[in-house]
Amino acid sequence: MNYRELGTSGVEVSEVGFGAWVVGTDWWGDRSRDQAVEMVQHALEEGVTFFDTGDVYGHGDSEEIIGDALGEHRDDVTVSTKVGYDFYNNPQAGHGELPKRMDGEWVREAFDRSLDRLDFDYVDLLMLHNANVDEVDEDVLETLDELREEGKVEAVGWALGPSIGWLAEGEAAVAEEFDALQTVFNVFEQTPGRHFIDEIREAGADTSVLARVPHSSGLLNEQVTPDTELGEGDHRSHRPEEWYETGWEKLESIRFLERDGERTMGQAAIQWLLAHDEVASVTPTFRTTDDVDEWAAASETPPLSDEEYERVQDLHDDNFGVDRYDGMDSLRSSVGGEDLDGTGKKSAGD
Repeated sequence: MNYRELGTSGVEVSEVGFGAWVVGTDWWGDRSRDQAVEMVQHALEEGVTFFDTGDVYGHGDSEEIIGDALGEHRDDVTVSTKVGYDFYNNPQAGHGELPKRMDGEWVREAFDRSLDRLDFDYVDLLMLHNANVDEVDEDVLETLDELREEGKVEAVGWALGPSIGWLAEGEAAVAEEFDALQTVFNVFEQTPGRHFIDEIREAGADTSVLARVPHSSGLLNEQVTPDTELGEGDHRSHRPEEWYETGWEKLESIRFLERDGERTMGQAAIQWLLAHDEVASVTPTFRTTDDVDEWAAASETPPLSDEEYERVQDLHDDNFGVDRYDGMDSLRSSVGGEDLDGTGKKSAGD
């Protein structure tokens, strides 16, 4: 495993991180608590040291599992959590998005509850969860600064979307010099990730990108194929069937990224992300220990050559991608949780 720094914060993350939403909910398969702890600890054994959770994942269950699994390894790991959804006073129905609360008082209160569940004195990274750009005011920014001064937080970040918009939020995260910006970013869904990377480069900013959904909901690791039947509770079923059909066609055009015995397609998808210096860590959705073994090893597989990377980009720019949005203008509207992906559903906060 290789490691990178979040901006200039001094916080180190493994190039492949563990997205702990998977152990806090049954949206990606059901597992016992003991199995969840075992999978987290197995990831640590495989070199994964960055574990990304959030208070809303299982309404606190994910944080408790991460705390139980990693407590005795606290000094050896980097842990991130997120706040912003008020699940304490609002029940969740299915995968629907919960009401948010984003003010300084709530950020502190929710974060203190997160620390209690983790049983930690601090977290390495605290992220605002799907905050709208107009919600992150001086009160919120001052609270984040105070938490850092108090030693409860080492770095701060902004986790984006998908249902709220993205563009204005990501641009604000760069402008406000957040240490981390988390967004959906993968070979197929390059919008708006590439835009944020350009913003970071042009501004000379120290913001790092954390890439989630690196396998495009099962397409790039081939866990969703034409023969796959997604259950009603499977989070990946929010994608329209036509979206998957397009993706399967596009997948065949990038088979050149596979290297027999050296790099699987799932590993190549991670290496494509790591080809961007601004990407500090990639957080795939580990469902099994076999997933952990394959994708954690991606960090040390052969990096993409310049020729391979440019070939992917030529394909993408030639109407190759299966991005959720038709154009950047649709991302400009960021207030109100619009159904921008056309599925009729909103994210539950992942």
